[in-house]
Amino acid sequence: MHFVQAKTILNRNGMNIYRGCSHGCIYCDSRSKCYHFTHEFEDIEVKQNAPELLAEALRKKRKRCMIGTGSMSDPYIPLEKELCLTRRCLEVIDRYDFGATLITKSDLVLRDMDILERINKKARAVVQMTLTCSDDSLCRVIEPGVCPSSRRFEVLCECQKRGIPTAVWLSPFLPFINDTQENIDGLLDYCIRAGVQAILCFGIGLTLREGNREYFYSALEKSAFSGMKERYIKTFGESYVVSSANHNRLMNHIREVCRKNNILMGTDAVFSWLNEFSEDKLQPSLF
Repeated sequence: MHFVQAKTILNRNGMNIYRGCSHGCIYCDSRSKCYHFTHEFEDIEVKQNAPELLAEALRKKRKRCMIGTGSMSDPYIPLEKELCLTRRCLEVIDRYDFGATLITKSDLVLRDMDILERINKKARAVVQMTLTCSDDSLCRVIEPGVCPSSRRFEVLCECQKRGIPTAVWLSPFLPFINDTQENIDGLLDYCIRAGVQAILCFGIGLTLREGNREYFYSALEKSAFSGMKERYIKTFGESYVVSSANHNRLMNHIREVCRKNNILMGTDAVFSWLNEFSEDKLQPSLF
């Protein structure tokens, strides 16, 4: 890792406290060259002044809103356990009465449930969790540096217990690997039992572009998926969007399960829900 003094922290209402990741997910789009990393992806850039920059930015905002993190780099990489920068940023959000939403694959978020509960009582907090594999053994192959899906399910259940709303990113689904109805049904069962309010699924497939494509193929060669790299090249060539042959059927299946269980789905609808912020909780009662 290496430390930097960042000049800004918020991009619109989102932030990335870390740049890079050590989860080792074989499909990670953040490795793509279009994001212009000037360092190795695993040599994580730490924005050590993130809490101070965030406090300054929130002081200047005219209207309170949801502040998000985790879109590019997980806010709960192992380094966070020692550095506590995500926790300190949540404390800033709490101090200024803003809302918070974060995307993670880590159970380290449980450490900060006390702050998330405070934020949720005053404003709003949403925990978003990525799920790709209902089988923990497969999960450990394609996401080797992070807790397995069964543990993430436990995190979602703890959020439900504490009254913190949750959303799940069902993605990506790797053709020939985890793009099966059996896998998706297992993930949907997790969502239903954990009382997840919303699901984001951009399709049954993944994206591959320069940077992450090479890493993905290298990881396939080193894994138990013998001949899978060649199968991908033969099937998809240099395509950016790599879609499963089961895309239409499985997407329809997910939509139907969500409809039956009153789980919000649809990109626009879910993002709108994630960004909902009401100051009603912050207004003192007249009675």
